[in-house]
Amino acid sequence: MEFSAKQIAQFIQGRVDGDENKTIHTFAKIEDGKEGAISFLANPKYTHYLYETASSIVLVDEDIQLEKPVKATLIRVKNARDCVAKLLQLYESMKPKRQGIDSLAFVSPKATIGKDVYIGAFAYVGDGVMVGDGCQIYPHATIMEGVEMGKNCIIYPNASIYQGCKLGDRVILHSGAVVGADGFGFAPNAETNSYDKIPQIGIVTLEDDVEIGANTCVDRSTMGSTYVRKGVKLDNLVQIAHNTDIGENTVMSAQVGIAGSTKVGQWCMFGGQVGIAGHIEIGDKVFLGAQSGAPGSLKANQQLIGTPPMEQRSYFKSQAIFRRLPEMYKQLSDLQKEIDQLKKNR
Repeated sequence: MEFSAKQIAQFIQGRVDGDENKTIHTFAKIEDGKEGAISFLANPKYTHYLYETASSIVLVDEDIQLEKPVKATLIRVKNARDCVAKLLQLYESMKPKRQGIDSLAFVSPKATIGKDVYIGAFAYVGDGVMVGDGCQIYPHATIMEGVEMGKNCIIYPNASIYQGCKLGDRVILHSGAVVGADGFGFAPNAETNSYDKIPQIGIVTLEDDVEIGANTCVDRSTMGSTYVRKGVKLDNLVQIAHNTDIGENTVMSAQVGIAGSTKVGQWCMFGGQVGIAGHIEIGDKVFLGAQSGAPGSLKANQQLIGTPPMEQRSYFKSQAIFRRLPEMYKQLSDLQKEIDQLKKNR
């Protein structure tokens, strides 16, 4: 399917600089451009590629100044990165969706399946499951008993949803994601010199537009529900423990770990390998840099980094001092020796 520069500009409310009839049929990175592709420039580090790319069309910010002529047709927009996201969403939405139930899938006769649903080979859909219209359940996915799924959900291969969990509309689970495994609940038993397992009888609730990355786990609650609220995006290899409540539109990078019974506010952003202690509360719009650790509650509207978290400027000043600690320790030791010698000479 082809689109002209004029059509694209109309869709993203941009302005064509060059041949408005130039057409494209695919996407490419600006450094790997090719004829018939559209690219975008959002990072100034890549500006030099603008003059050499073979892409037919390039999206650029409207205020960019050209130092020399370019071969590509430019579409100037307010924010090139946001516009390419819209185009990719349009491209994805135009792909034909699979429909029908593969003969090798198991679908319980007690399950309720909506319209225009796809269920791939070797997928399992248990008793009492409710699958909404337009859902895509890929091969080897497991949907256990009593699960409720809204409309247009996508469950990729080998993702698992345990019994009783609830999904809103447009939820996406990537391969290997596990929703509703038991929370980590064990009580030491001195009489048997072992641990007694605490049954986890709650569920997980994923609200509308949640996306769960590959091999990410969201544990079921001891009682009630673990909540992942509307619009939350979790990267690969994230751990969400039992009884947590993740606020709307919060995003977490890979290897973040949230301990149990913690409440995270709305619009938070956690970098890779952030660790959050249990039974605390994180306010709205808290940004935590990579590898930060939060042992206690944090107030809203903060940009923090480190363990315990501190403001970014203070953190980087502290790191500069930390690198000098061996030198400072030697200086301190030398001063102590001088003081000791002065005391002896009294």
